[in-house]
Amino acid sequence: MSLHESAIDMRDELIRLRHALHQEPELGLDLPRTQEKVLTALSGLPLEVRLGEGLSSITAVLRGSQPGPTVLLRGDMDALPVSERSGAAVTSQVAGRMHACGHDLHTTMLTGAAHLLAARRDRLAGNVLFMFQPGEEGQGGAKIMIDEGVLDATGERPVAAYALHVISSVIPQGTFVTKGGPMMAAADKFVVTVRGAGGHGSSPHRAKDPIPAACEMVTALQTMVTRGFDVFDPVVVTVGSFHAGTADNIIPEEARFETTIRSFSADAHARIQERVVTLVKGIAAAHGLEVDADYEVNYPVTVNNHTEADFVGSTVREVYGEHRFLPAPQPFTGSEDFSFVCDEVPSAFVALGACPTGADPGKTAYNHAPEALFDNAVLPDGAALYAELAMRRLGLAAS
Repeated sequence: MSLHESAIDMRDELIRLRHALHQEPELGLDLPRTQEKVLTALSGLPLEVRLGEGLSSITAVLRGSQPGPTVLLRGDMDALPVSERSGAAVTSQVAGRMHACGHDLHTTMLTGAAHLLAARRDRLAGNVLFMFQPGEEGQGGAKIMIDEGVLDATGERPVAAYALHVISSVIPQGTFVTKGGPMMAAADKFVVTVRGAGGHGSSPHRAKDPIPAACEMVTALQTMVTRGFDVFDPVVVTVGSFHAGTADNIIPEEARFETTIRSFSADAHARIQERVVTLVKGIAAAHGLEVDADYEVNYPVTVNNHTEADFVGSTVREVYGEHRFLPAPQPFTGSEDFSFVCDEVPSAFVALGACPTGADPGKTAYNHAPEALFDNAVLPDGAALYAELAMRRLGLAAS
């Protein structure tokens, strides 16, 4: 029986686990109930299990019957502070929390892969390292797990690492998408507070108004991007929050705005920080104002190894058919903390279309939306691909 056939046989078990995770979503780095569910699902398997110290992670090692290298498979587990409006039969039972990015599917598929590979342990020449990770949604859980030694859990660094991520829109259901090179954007946060002196709106010359300067900064940031960075190595600066003042006739003492900054190369990621800080400080000085410019580096660019991305493509085509693989024409503009793994290990990050059966992926709600829907039909596909990649990368053909 093939891995995919075995995964299909596990379909009901996978759905039960996914529903249990979906109904009780947890946020950030502390996921005790999620961790408990995964440990229960893994119980009885011949795994070496280690729990995280600074987060509710699970590191599980499956050692093959023969010596060989290590392959890492990663699944993230945390949810989002979103109130679900998906209309699904099974929804979140926790107010204000939802698995709106499909991490419940990732966790389930990785658990399924552990079962598939454990059943074939006698055919493994090497080790499979399962990385169940909290805190992907902005807390950098992957970096914390790396600092706690996940990459050295088998005694040697992995020769390859793979991560799957479901997408509720854009990609047809069951289609796998990846590419070599930049796959996801770097994401940073830039917070600017312009400080002046308050006064009456009828006499602005007696105050130091921070609002015009802050507005000038917002527009200047957009111009700077178009004039300072190559259009073929893009940078995106989006101001998502702007706050100032309390009344129409009062000049406030400060104005504050927050931005997200996306970039797609290490060079642009390195240069953008200096450019935006220099820009806002110059404008503040020109207006005779003070400014706090706080730049927070979050996730680097997720860069796929070309060889590993090609390997994923050939595996999908062979196992599922040519029509099930789509080379990504360009990077996704979201960000991922699997990027920290990519910086250490030759890796491939793979998207999987999971929109509802029969739905037009061009019209369904995207990840992070309260209406986002992910179809259970892709659970066996994801679990089997995880397992196929590990077995084939370790040099053994799956059957």
